[in-house]
Amino acid sequence: MALFKKRIKEENEVKHKQHENKKTSKSSLSTGGKNKHNVQNIQKNIEKVKNPDVATKKKAPVKILTGIKGFDVLFKEGIPDGSSVILEGGPGSGKTLFCLNLTHNMCLSGKKVLYMSFEEPAHRLMEHMDDFGWDAEKFVDKGLLKIQRFNALDISRSVEALLSEAKKELLIEVQPMIFPKDFKPDVVVIDSLTSISSAFSGEESRFRIYMEQLFRYLEKTNITSFLIREVSIPTHTGQTYSEPGSAVSFLSDGIIVIYNVAYPDGHRGMAVEVLKMRGEEITKKIVPANIMADEGFVVYPDKVLEKGFILT
Repeated sequence: MALFKKRIKEENEVKHKQHENKKTSKSSLSTGGKNKHNVQNIQKNIEKVKNPDVATKKKAPVKILTGIKGFDVLFKEGIPDGSSVILEGGPGSGKTLFCLNLTHNMCLSGKKVLYMSFEEPAHRLMEHMDDFGWDAEKFVDKGLLKIQRFNALDISRSVEALLSEAKKELLIEVQPMIFPKDFKPDVVVIDSLTSISSAFSGEESRFRIYMEQLFRYLEKTNITSFLIREVSIPTHTGQTYSEPGSAVSFLSDGIIVIYNVAYPDGHRGMAVEVLKMRGEEITKKIVPANIMADEGFVVYPDKVLEKGFILT
């Protein structure tokens, strides 16, 4: 009997040890699984650091093309969608025609364009487009184009009234001031900032306030804008942007300059330069351009200017 009890005791001890061994084994497997999971997480985090796009799955930024012959070659991909671009040049350099050509091409691609004129009436601009075979009326009928004339003095008065109402706090809503409520554009052309600036004569700070709010609104709504500005001195010759309305150059995402060119023999020409464009690789050079009756604004990116030219 004593021997039987001893054997039972020994068997129980063996079973207890076996049970303990199984628990230890399961614990090791569980820990091993956790360690394996941790290693996988670490590897994923390393991959996110190496390649952020894997983690965020960001889409490549959209780039748009102007469609102006030869001009888009000056960009590696195009103008980033939603950019605010200043188009500046001297009197008669072709700024308005450049933007009308661009307007036609944008409408052809299905984009809605608002052309805001502070100088010429809408019917005159439509006539300019028709002269080059760009059927403005067709795009208006399709709801792709709206050309409207605005009064710059109305804007300056509105800014003053809103500033007074806000007790000099810069809380201005831009959209109710100038943008038509019945038309939501993808692209806006403003022709010109020079005219708007003149309405703020002697009140440069008011003009800057307005422009800051305008650029902020364009950025918030992701509207691509082209803003014409007249300058009397070529940018590359040392202009310090001291002319009225010059502060917007620092607010813009890009600057395109159209030059008048004078040659020693007396004849004149045109040239174009993309001075800056945030978020895009550009060709840094001045290239010849021309206005052709059957093509509109044409840029020659592979040509060089004749010797002895002077940019004006």
